Amino acid sequence: MNEKSTNRIIFAISVAVPVLVAILFYTPALNLNINVSFLPKLHAILNSTVAILLLIGLYFIKAKNIKAHKLTMLGAFSTSALFLISYVIYHSASESTLFGDSNFDGTVSAEESAAVSSIKMVYYIILLSHIILAAVIMPFILITVSHGLSARFDKHRKIAKITWPLWFYVAVTGVVVYFMIAPYYPH
Repeated sequence: MNEKSTNRIIFAISVAVPVLVAILFYTPALNLNINVSFLPKLHAILNSTVAILLLIGLYFIKAKNIKAHKLTMLGAFSTSALFLISYVIYHSASESTLFGDSNFDGTVSAEESAAVSSIKMVYYIILLSHIILAAVIMPFILITVSHGLSARFDKHRKIAKITWPLWFYVAVTGVVVYFMIAPYYPH
């Protein structure tokens, strides 16, 4: 496949996925009759795994171990893809959890809001930056992987310097967001 065709596919995926995720947040959950309550914890585990694999991949490339770098980064990519599939399944089958909803009634009362007021802004800043960068990073990841797999190493190195820190930030903030919202998941 030539670079032009690859870029078209990357563009299509990079537009389709955020649109799908946005649709999930503005439509009611589907009644899939499956228990998805374990998935947020799995998402945190997957994001942690991605962050660790990214660190290991960085170590390997700095050590000039190209084969180990490639395998590790493909592991990070595959784990991110698994996360994305699981994330879509979870948000298809479950309503969004509200930060501060300590009585699990689907609303945040004035009292509940007051109880989390000191940390609420921090949570939303981290969440917003995570969401925006998760959408932005997707084409960068796909292009970086594509350049690496097609042996266009000069382009791969150049874009990886942008991709790696953003991808790492998204993975780490995904875990932080999970720990901040976890008390408000229904038991």
